Amino acid sequence: MKPLLPALLPLIFLAMMVSAMKGAADLPVIDLWPEGVPGLKPGLPPETLTNTSAAHVSHPTLTVYAAPEALAGGAAVIICPGGGYVHLSMENEGSAVATWLNSLGVSAFVLKYRLGPECGQPAPLQDVLRAIRTVRSQAAGFKVSPQRVGVIGFSAGGHLASCAATLYDNPAGRTGAALDAVSARPDFALLLYPVITMDPAFAHLGSRTALLGANPAPDLVSLYSTERQITATTPPCFLVHAEDDRTVPIENTIQFYLALRKAKVPAELHVFEKGGHGFGMKSNLGPASTWTLRAADWLKAHGWLTKL
Repeated sequence: MKPLLPALLPLIFLAMMVSAMKGAADLPVIDLWPEGVPGLKPGLPPETLTNTSAAHVSHPTLTVYAAPEALAGGAAVIICPGGGYVHLSMENEGSAVATWLNSLGVSAFVLKYRLGPECGQPAPLQDVLRAIRTVRSQAAGFKVSPQRVGVIGFSAGGHLASCAATLYDNPAGRTGAALDAVSARPDFALLLYPVITMDPAFAHLGSRTALLGANPAPDLVSLYSTERQITATTPPCFLVHAEDDRTVPIENTIQFYLALRKAKVPAELHVFEKGGHGFGMKSNLGPASTWTLRAADWLKAHGWLTKL
């Protein structure tokens, strides 16, 4: 029997090209809070949106990248772009990631979440958990399985994804809406060079300040140091970091991985010697650019790429 992958390569390439050529205006966009954004403050600056970035976000949305029918396997992933909780990298860590996921048969949802300086916590946590609940509650309409809803995050977006994986049942993530009854626990999480700890020894201080303020209370530091929040019910995690990351110390990922091991949560860690920070979907960084292959293998090994 001939290997299946070569036969699918033309379809995969076509799917990636179609997705890449779509403009943002051609894609469905979901208003995460149609009933009104919780705790929205008056007088916020207007959102600044381009194809590559977003800033001053106050009205969260999900942009839907449905998997091509020929490839769709039933999995869904919410994408959390990075940007230090100050802005969002909507292309390199957003739409480009969605295109890659589509090529695997995964439906992708790019999250435009509220940012720290204007909104603070628990706004981003509420947004990512609302995104998971939204996709899961409308799984039939999206042609995905409610048991295959994952999350991927990069840098500060990796912190937010780690919050989803560890604080999915935290009261701060609820707003009293009927949708709160839907589980917000992701079925799996992929964290790329993530901000994890709020401990000053290894924290990315820009993200910490934007998220929690200049002098956060000890209980907030503890709560949002997600390596401290891992339990046996934390979903399986795939972790990537580069040793030469000069922005977010690799200890963030290592501490998270060790805590996963202690809790006996299935986890896979890839450490690259070089790659720096923010490599996202860049293809010119040698071995670090192969993380997508390793991630696809991991997703496949767990059965999340198997057709329903």
